[in-house]
Amino acid sequence: MSTATGSALPSSVDATRALLAGENYLADRSLAVVVFLALRLGRPLFLEGDAGVGKTEIAKALAAGLGRKLIRLQCYEGLDATAAVYEWNYLRQVMELKLAEAAHSGESREQLAAEVFSERFLLKRPLLQALEPGPNGPPVLLIDEVDRADEPFEAYLLEMLADFQVTVPELGTFRAEQPPIVVLTSNRTREVHDALKRRCLYHWLGYPDAARELQILRLRAPESGERLARQIVGWVQALRQLKLMKPPGIAESIEWARAIVALGEHSLTREVADETLGVLLKYQEDLALVRAAPPPLETDSGPASA
Repeated sequence: MSTATGSALPSSVDATRALLAGENYLADRSLAVVVFLALRLGRPLFLEGDAGVGKTEIAKALAAGLGRKLIRLQCYEGLDATAAVYEWNYLRQVMELKLAEAAHSGESREQLAAEVFSERFLLKRPLLQALEPGPNGPPVLLIDEVDRADEPFEAYLLEMLADFQVTVPELGTFRAEQPPIVVLTSNRTREVHDALKRRCLYHWLGYPDAARELQILRLRAPESGERLARQIVGWVQALRQLKLMKPPGIAESIEWARAIVALGEHSLTREVADETLGVLLKYQEDLALVRAAPPPLETDSGPASA
């Protein structure tokens, strides 16, 4: 990853592609355009697509390429302000109250209580952390898998992204001097409300074609070599044409290549594919379907029959 001490935002679409490529992220032009516009216009970027196509990696590449801090909020069902915004360090507050009362027996409990509701007792969670300036500029805030959060939290998020401020009743309002760079991702397990999408620039991130996936494998798993990379891409592309519960994403292709090399193999055979299929597929139904009727393997002379 980049060790930059902070850099200016890219000045063009080509510069945006170059910045991402510098962090081993190969973006096509349509993706680079929307990333550039999100940075230039200061708008949140909403990325939707199947799991494993590289949505989260964009935020990581931006943070590394720009030398900014990456703050990640992983969404889940039941997520609330306590986990996402802030909470008080109750244990430390109670200890401070007891110590203060012991040392200042004549001091009113109300005055002591006011002292413990100060910022040093505040536990800042990702959304509040994202409002703080960093030494190299505003951080990159990754709100990952927002579709997994409940609708009430989505409504809160909508309000927060509108003003980039958070109110703590005991302390007042925290405002961002400069808004963070915001990237939201969704695997579309449910539809995210239109109001949230309207605040963002939207991009659907799909599976890459064979040529781009081969480029990605060469970059992210160079140890696999040209022959194995081509075999993996051909087989994975064929798997995505099947009616699987979860087709393999780019992340699985990269991990599969690394797993095969870790076994000391440098070409894809039927036996190797069967032994390592659990790296690529994550549902028993998909494993059974592929093992029952596997796609043909690519060989040096062309497709081999199953």
